[in-house]
Amino acid sequence: MIENQNIEFKQSWRDEFLKVISAFTNSDGGIIYLGVDDRGNTVGLDNRKAKKLLEDLPNKIKNRLGITAFVTVEEKEGKKIIRIEVPKSHSPVSYEGKFYIRTGTTTQELSGLELSSFLLEKAGDTWDSLPSNANFNELDIETIKQFKNLAKQKLPLVDEDSNLEILLKKLKLITDDNKITNAGVMLFSKNPQKYFINAYTKIGRFKDDITILDTVIVEGNLFKQLDEGIAAIKKHLNVRFDTSVKDLSLKGVARKEIWDYPLEAIREALINALIHRDYLDNTKHTQIKIYDDKIIFWNAGKLISPLTIEKLKENHIAIQRNPLIASVFYYANLIEAWGSGTTKIINLCKSYGLPEPNFKEYREGLGLFEITFYKDIYNEENLRKMGLNERQIKAVLYVKEKGKITNKEYQELNKVSDRTATRDLVVLVNKNIFDQIGTTGKGTNYILRRHKDAKGVIKTP
Repeated sequence: MIENQNIEFKQSWRDEFLKVISAFTNSDGGIIYLGVDDRGNTVGLDNRKAKKLLEDLPNKIKNRLGITAFVTVEEKEGKKIIRIEVPKSHSPVSYEGKFYIRTGTTTQELSGLELSSFLLEKAGDTWDSLPSNANFNELDIETIKQFKNLAKQKLPLVDEDSNLEILLKKLKLITDDNKITNAGVMLFSKNPQKYFINAYTKIGRFKDDITILDTVIVEGNLFKQLDEGIAAIKKHLNVRFDTSVKDLSLKGVARKEIWDYPLEAIREALINALIHRDYLDNTKHTQIKIYDDKIIFWNAGKLISPLTIEKLKENHIAIQRNPLIASVFYYANLIEAWGSGTTKIINLCKSYGLPEPNFKEYREGLGLFEITFYKDIYNEENLRKMGLNERQIKAVLYVKEKGKITNKEYQELNKVSDRTATRDLVVLVNKNIFDQIGTTGKGTNYILRRHKDAKGVIKTP
């Protein structure tokens, strides 16, 4: 047994450990073992001390923190230890006027935006349900008309709601005292940035991490950010046309657009960013960075428990940070309600012959979430997933730049023997990453097998 998110070891009791108990109850609960050192070794407690702690601790915890913990004496390796089991509390619990949570094996004090988010969650509220200071004359009637048109399938009577107030009440976008909620502002107002200054999307075209070729800032409500955001992204993507698809309605040959990435997946990623963003963090905006070989979506807000990166890759329960915003997008047929957005993105990329997007989470503070789309199957991360060693990866990147490589060049590039180079190149050919041109001698070159069925990669259409 080792210390982790839910387990803490202490050799003896000190009242300051009430802080740890408050952190456990504010998080997912946990257990403190007294009589165990930091390495998990049992040092034990004498019988008198164990008995006194068993009598004193339940009342001390109840009186100081207002919660009930379960304190028991156990025997381990012939020695007495105390087990303090702390349940999760659905109300915020403070210790000496401060709030703490458990992060990994550490106890951290909450302050600023983190504290606001914590108290909001414990109160059972969400940011998008809070009342705003916006007036009804700030709402954009054209956007509301757009929503009504999109929502006809799921809300058949939506056109009958000619009274704006009735419609907003049905969507829970105004409070009982007729205040427009934050969700109503973000969805339907003309200028949400008047109230939430950083609630916009910034899209950049990058040559590298330093060289910025173009920047577009998309403001306005979320419907506008979606439409104009997609248009701004498409401006920096390549498209080719496949004229082999026949369309009888056009009495001829139709041109099928084939983009660098499946646009449906890019659109899904932007929608996810807009509806799942942590708008309570008013210091950040949504960022989309477009490079030659990848697109990165970067958004405020870590994953909501119990979601994890791995769970995003399989069917999972839908957990909404902004449920009112999400429900409007659902009624508008822009999302599904079953937590399928990320699996849809993955499947669209795979069927397009592209690597699985990379999901990444930064949990510090209110957190950040990142999705990276890769244009090329021959990127370093995907090559590692295919089982290549660093020499082989270096060779693939070399061929991407130079067009070909010989056995001799492989030896010089990696400073290896002819035997090692030959063995590595055989593996690259067997994995259908390289094609061998020529059979023997100096005339043998190795080139990338583009758009073939490389093992570990789905075939490009």
